[in-house]
Amino acid sequence: MSLFAVRAVEPAVLAGLRVTDDAGRPCAPYPAPEGGEPLRCCLRRARAGERIALVSYAPLRRWAAATGAVPGAYDEVGPVFVHAEDCGGPAPEAPGAYPFARPGVLRTVRRYDTSGRILGGRLLELPDAPGDAFEHALKEAFEDPAVALVHVRAVEHGCFLFEVRRP
Repeated sequence: MSLFAVRAVEPAVLAGLRVTDDAGRPCAPYPAPEGGEPLRCCLRRARAGERIALVSYAPLRRWAAATGAVPGAYDEVGPVFVHAEDCGGPAPEAPGAYPFARPGVLRTVRRYDTSGRILGGRLLELPDAPGDAFEHALKEAFEDPAVALVHVRAVEHGCFLFEVRRP
């Protein structure tokens, strides 16, 4: 069983991004040509033909507003795929399962403090048991009491995949 709470983009945030994204651009949905895009709304890969959108998203922005953090330049905006319409969010995962985890891929586990500044990170190459590797890396990250949350990112494109908080 996972010790950590993996979080998709919140439904209220998604509703806004599906109109105007965090870079101020209107949402432009299209059918996924072949599928495989990592959807941050439901934490699964798109299927061919599903209506999706590539939007700009600032993963620290709402957390910072809710907590009073001032991340400064760390309030970065980057591309994420989402369903073009409400999809109901993530399905319950099997214990120890992490989204977008397959052996051999590289992930960055980026740590943030309570002010929203990066405390450090870790490169993680996922082995045959990716859940165990994530559990170890996240446990290591949260052993530091200064860590408030963690973002997991894809190395190949640098994009935000999901957020992890203490349970």
